Amino acid sequence: LSRKSKCRKIPGVRQRQRRYKMYEEDEVEIPIYLITGFLESGKTSFINFTVAQDYFQIDGPTLLITTEEGEVEYDEKELLKHNTVLEIVEGPEQFTLDYLKKLNRKYRPERIILEYNPLWSVKKLEEMELPRGWGIVQEIVTVDASCFQIYMQNMKSVFMEMAKNADMVMFNRCRPEDPLPSFRRSIKVVNQACDVLFENEEGEIDNIFEDQMPFDTDADVIEIDDADYGIWYVDMGDNPERYEGKTVHFRGMVLKSKDVGADFFVPGRMAMTCCADDTTFLGYVCKSAYAPKLAPGSWVEVTAKVAVEKRNEYQGEEGVVLYADHVEVCEPLADEMVYFN
Repeated sequence: LSRKSKCRKIPGVRQRQRRYKMYEEDEVEIPIYLITGFLESGKTSFINFTVAQDYFQIDGPTLLITTEEGEVEYDEKELLKHNTVLEIVEGPEQFTLDYLKKLNRKYRPERIILEYNPLWSVKKLEEMELPRGWGIVQEIVTVDASCFQIYMQNMKSVFMEMAKNADMVMFNRCRPEDPLPSFRRSIKVVNQACDVLFENEEGEIDNIFEDQMPFDTDADVIEIDDADYGIWYVDMGDNPERYEGKTVHFRGMVLKSKDVGADFFVPGRMAMTCCADDTTFLGYVCKSAYAPKLAPGSWVEVTAKVAVEKRNEYQGEEGVVLYADHVEVCEPLADEMVYFN
């Protein structure tokens, strides 16, 4: 990984209440920073660099647990200079609650960096019982961009399991010919809140969407073609200010919920996250006087103005709200699934 990257401060991301275990912030006495990714994706290089930085130094010991050994190795003497001790786990059968308790007694760590083999199942790790006071506070996934398309063709379910709860996905070794916007959308469909960063040999890459939007965001009415719904959904979620106050036109399926008022519905599309049996609905809350007449599962053509507001559906945070000028029932699409290429 490039030394010029801006994204080195592991503790910088917010501590989160995990979906699988509701840790209160004061219950996490020993934070775990989980670094995962396929073999040779840059995990060890990232950790070696981070451990040596001035901002990362603390008074107490850091326990570095690694569950695989790649091409880049750790120098234990160098780690000790930064008050970091290394433990190597030989196999998943060794990685148990009792084993972690022994490490806790042996080192009394102030924090833990866990370099984790995703083939052992990130979901299993997230659901695993941990020693008292331990809690995952940040998850980072490293990706060799030159191999990403191979990952998605052959190991999509494993990769999406990694990305689902990640705070940050870091693509390194990026090349000019890599379709970076497509890579980013592949992550955002399963984890809208995740930070997605790209690096080449020179450092972090910005403006990956420059001149690549397939629709005119400056038009009086932004026309979203059926094939571009996924691209628009992700970009509007990331850059709501780009669309606020503008009018959009698209087609979607009607979702109703008792958690919103009778004059609200959600027009959207289904997207495949990792396999045909694992899909998610992508859509934004829409207010319309016509909403009570809409049947769930029907298809509609929507023309609506975009606003950004705090709503309970977005956990009290600001999110996109559509105010429909026109809603008209239409025929279902021949291909109802969303794609992100």
